[in-house]
Amino acid sequence: MANSGSSMEAWTRSLLRIVVGFTYMEHGFQKLFGLFGGINGHGAAVHGFGLFFVAGVLESIGGPLILLGLFTRPVAFVLSGEMAVAYFMVHFPRSFWPIVSGGELAAVYCFVFLYLSVAGAGPLSLDRMIWKKK
Repeated sequence: MANSGSSMEAWTRSLLRIVVGFTYMEHGFQKLFGLFGGINGHGAAVHGFGLFFVAGVLESIGGPLILLGLFTRPVAFVLSGEMAVAYFMVHFPRSFWPIVSGGELAAVYCFVFLYLSVAGAGPLSLDRMIWKKK
């Protein structure tokens, strides 16, 4: 019975990774390309090379890599750091409470990526296909 539980955990981790990667890349596409309503829902994209641009690049590249499960551990670690920076630079100064500061999504992404950086991609991933142990 222990094996079936751990197997379900691994497949559920793959599902979590896919959903999080998909939703995360949308944030990057919104910033860089003005998709999905763009910034603040006005179809605008980032101009210039500031931190918002860097965030858009990390999200647009990191999101699909997480979705596919490719280089999951190092990419998730970097994205966890990005979300920690975003939380403490943008949201935390507004309020200690994430729900008040609008930072709950940044906090959740931060800890999901931290989890994936330790736990790995799961069985349904390019990491598993490429570096499968024999």
